[in-house]
Amino acid sequence: EVLTLSVLMYPVLRSLALQLHSALTGSYVPGSHSIAFINCLNEQIAKDIARAIMDKKLAAYVNILPKSSALYFWKGELEESTEILLLVKTRTSKISELSNYVRSIHPFEIPEIISLPIDQGNPLYLKWIEENVPRD
Repeated sequence: EVLTLSVLMYPVLRSLALQLHSALTGSYVPGSHSIAFINCLNEQIAKDIARAIMDKKLAAYVNILPKSSALYFWKGELEESTEILLLVKTRTSKISELSNYVRSIHPFEIPEIISLPIDQGNPLYLKWIEENVPRD
């Protein structure tokens, strides 16, 4: 039982330890923030989703990148389309909430919502993200 509890509590304890370390040293903890990639059918949908994300304070910044060509398999067929890409800068702890929210408003049956942790960056910019996305 103790081992099971220890394994289950590890992510929580690690997160608390990293937050404490960051607060005491003022240093960035790699992976505290992430970039999420979300594809949209057109510019209007992209703007609507970006605004909805910002209104919910699920990100500090969203880039809306222009049309790109996409090739993908859908229901066994090779498809080709153009899409608009959102780059969403947020806290890593918000990725699950962001993903759930976007899935609830996105018109795609299976929207692309993937994220990568930010390993390093401008400390002032990373602090700015932190200040603009509320903690859980």
